Amino acid sequence: MSTELRINERIRVPEVRLVGPNGETVGIVPTDQALKLAQEADLDLVEIAPQGKPPVCKLMDYGKFKYENAQKAREARRNQTNVVIKEMKLRPKIDQHDYETKKGHVVRFLRAGDKVKITIMFRGREQHRPELGFRLLQKLAEDVTELGFVESAPKQDGRNMIMVLGPHKKKADAKVEMKAEKETRAAERAAIEAEERAERDAAHAAGPVAQKKERGRSENLDPEIDA
Repeated sequence: MSTELRINERIRVPEVRLVGPNGETVGIVPTDQALKLAQEADLDLVEIAPQGKPPVCKLMDYGKFKYENAQKAREARRNQTNVVIKEMKLRPKIDQHDYETKKGHVVRFLRAGDKVKITIMFRGREQHRPELGFRLLQKLAEDVTELGFVESAPKQDGRNMIMVLGPHKKKADAKVEMKAEKETRAAERAAIEAEERAERDAAHAAGPVAQKKERGRSENLDPEIDA
């Protein structure tokens, strides 16, 4: 179904409820008169509510109206974020080093505004100790509580136990924050590199002078003359 609005001569009803260019109500007028008013104001007559009895029309610059709507739609698409769910798999008896590594990945995902599905994989006799997986998921949720929250509580799914963590920040906000942090780090690196270059240049400029003075002192010393 077309969503294109009817304008000007395409509006073929005997009368319309007219709205002025600034939103003011003009009232019910013959369509011919509404078209004349539009022409005098160098505007278009646009049917904005065809279901009305009579239809509601407004005086406006239709080209500008379409452009602004297109801009708004483009901005909305730009700000729209697709829900991304990352997955991290752990074993119930994971050692501390591996746990810290896995937690680091979860932190990175949440900081980026992504959801994280945590899966505890049980093998063999571990399937009879679901409390191990539950405690591990609780610990992980507590460790990342500043960045995310438990969106889906731990639940058994066959041989696995699953929990979903959601980020506190929206994807778009997280992108803006990460971009700002990246720019800050780049500026800090540039400042450090500039300082190091200045120190090297200063040392290089002072080096030959110091060596010349040192040579001058040694050349004036006569080892045969006692002090």
